[in-house]
Amino acid sequence: MGKAGQALRQVLESHNISQSLLAAKLGVERPIVFRWFHEHTDPTAETVAEIVQAIHNINSSAATDFVQAYLGNLTDTLHKTSTQELPKSERVNVSLLSRIFDNTTNSYKYLYFLSLLDIIRRRQFDTLSPISFQEIVIEMLANAWYPHNYFKLSFGTQDQIANKLESLVLEITEPILKFQDTDKKLLRKAIQAQAVDDIVTFISRYVPFRLIRPFFNQETKGLLDAKVNQSIINLAKHQFEVTKPLYCFDSENLKDCKGIILHQDWVEYIAENYLVVRGWVSWEWLNYMQQRNPTVPNVVNKLFMPQQRDSLAQQTKYWKTILDERDVECIYSKVKLDKEKISLDHYLPWSFVAHDLLWNLIPTSPSVNSAKSNNIPSTQYFENFVELQHLGLNVSCQKLSKNQWLKYVEPYVAELRVNQADDLLKLEILAKAYEATIIPLLSLATIQGFTSNWVY
Repeated sequence: MGKAGQALRQVLESHNISQSLLAAKLGVERPIVFRWFHEHTDPTAETVAEIVQAIHNINSSAATDFVQAYLGNLTDTLHKTSTQELPKSERVNVSLLSRIFDNTTNSYKYLYFLSLLDIIRRRQFDTLSPISFQEIVIEMLANAWYPHNYFKLSFGTQDQIANKLESLVLEITEPILKFQDTDKKLLRKAIQAQAVDDIVTFISRYVPFRLIRPFFNQETKGLLDAKVNQSIINLAKHQFEVTKPLYCFDSENLKDCKGIILHQDWVEYIAENYLVVRGWVSWEWLNYMQQRNPTVPNVVNKLFMPQQRDSLAQQTKYWKTILDERDVECIYSKVKLDKEKISLDHYLPWSFVAHDLLWNLIPTSPSVNSAKSNNIPSTQYFENFVELQHLGLNVSCQKLSKNQWLKYVEPYVAELRVNQADDLLKLEILAKAYEATIIPLLSLATIQGFTSNWVY
């Protein structure tokens, strides 16, 4: 909690913007901004976009600062947000490195360099032996699995990494699904067990050579495309200690190249500045993926394997309060719920929304929740979902103190865009608010590739 709140407080204080002014620009009640400011609740990524626009209307430089602070806090990999922030070096030409993603139109270079960084770190920056194209491509597939297969992000219609992942029949074990495979060891093993020679050949045909072309732009300018790769091989070898490209190749002949040999000065530079370099490429990767997924919520949290899922303790406590007062049936199975054996279901799958806000959570049984998984429920459940939320809001309003209740329902007010908290207690208003919010998201999730019309 508080990722956006930290950034918001920092920017409002440094630019002398009042919470009341921001609330007015957003068209929300001041207490909502207050709770963001004090990190009691976090706005979702969709609301963050509106916050950026509202701050921009007040002070454009403050909006820029907010975006940078928000991204910097949001994920450990996004420590830097521009190529200008790559640390300078007297041993290597950092400005050439900063150009490796110029004019990039597919995912390959981003995934290639990210994967190279992962391999270097896993080897503890001991890279005297070559790194094979196959090892890099397997790492690329592992890095692409979470954003593409789990979170259903698009890499582009012609992207062969995405197409290859869809064709693989991988053994995805529980540690992978529960984000416990922190080094992607199990995921890489599952990929290695499949036939991947075709994608290794495809990626190795251009990507390793074109990635370091900025180091030899002048020498390769005007060359026929068919001659560029061999020219880069020759230049990387003969200028290895002069131009100092990121790497050279394990053979002087294009057809015999099977891997790369990193320049030791670059290895040392990366070791000294690993988080910054990874943050820079992660920022570039984010920009690319946001362009490919302009309507998808929370892209920034879907690029890498989540480090951990947040606890649902407070949300569970809320629903247990409801079950203490009323008998509640699971909307899917119609079985009466036991408050000691409930599991919270994300009506819109967590892998789509990437948040745990109460307005999207309802109690169910563990077996039903497991069966539903990441599927989109049939529209036949929508009315019952809204009615259960309405019941929860009314019971909690009666049982909790006013301040406690307002704290719990603030995400409802902000995300469902009702005028005031008391509107949530009126079924007609609540139903219309949910229709306006969830129905478009259900359609988007279906288009994105989530299985729809799930029925228990």
